[in-house]
Amino acid sequence: MKSSIKFRTIKWLLPAMSTAVLFWACRQYSDDDFYGADVPLQASFTLTPVQGDANRYVVTNTTQGSVGARWDYGKGTGLGMGKMSDTIFYPDAGVYIIKMQALSKRGNLYDAESKTVTIANSDPAFGNMVKGGKMQPGDDAFWTVAKLNSSGEYTWTFANGTYTVKGSSSSWASTAIYQTIQVEAGKKYQFSALVSGSGASDTWYEVYFGASAPGNGDYTDGGNKIGLNTWNGCAKSSFSGNLATYGCSGDLVGKNGIITFAQSGTLYLVIKAGAGGNLGTSGISITNVELRGV
Repeated sequence: MKSSIKFRTIKWLLPAMSTAVLFWACRQYSDDDFYGADVPLQASFTLTPVQGDANRYVVTNTTQGSVGARWDYGKGTGLGMGKMSDTIFYPDAGVYIIKMQALSKRGNLYDAESKTVTIANSDPAFGNMVKGGKMQPGDDAFWTVAKLNSSGEYTWTFANGTYTVKGSSSSWASTAIYQTIQVEAGKKYQFSALVSGSGASDTWYEVYFGASAPGNGDYTDGGNKIGLNTWNGCAKSSFSGNLATYGCSGDLVGKNGIITFAQSGTLYLVIKAGAGGNLGTSGISITNVELRGV
């Protein structure tokens, strides 16, 4: 009698359980059932300098209810997923704008107010020793144009993120832009620069690190370190690439731009162009000039 009651009870429950399962399977669910209703986040983050290191800052997502963050540290790479808190290293002097988007539980993004970081000096170990190397507005103030042994055959134009030299000469004249840099003896550096052009004839385009300032006459102090040279086979047709690896003349060919200096102090970084022909219809442009510690 006892087992008969149990059997009848189970038999009675089965139809009700089937109905409940069917109801659960047929119901439409939304994110609200799992995460709750979406509430707009008040996105915020903190920016804290690292004590004793003027080139490092700590950023922290302080948005209540946020589960993640996308960051743009102002280095030109745009927004990307990152940590809730991170230490950012700025090796180069400049002004950087930091942006953050807070991620909600439902996967929505909310913008926080941006913050600005000003780095007064490049990091002595890894910063770019070249000032104004990105050729951004105002960077031309760091460069000086030298005619050398030319008398107006060439023009330098600073625009659209590049410094471009155009012109032709039948007298093998040359011109240059230059600036001073500070280096340490025996320290390993790496030089790089993006160069481009439409193709030149009877042309050279060379990089020097000299002890003297350019003046009247050709410049050869310190010797050509890396350069374009149509006689050696490069820059004769359209080109674009890293001068340190594309260049076909100078002491650094095949060395990926690695260089050391015998003495500490001030040197003149000189970028020289010249021709017994033509620098090309679009001239030769340079940008992203760097000399960094390795």
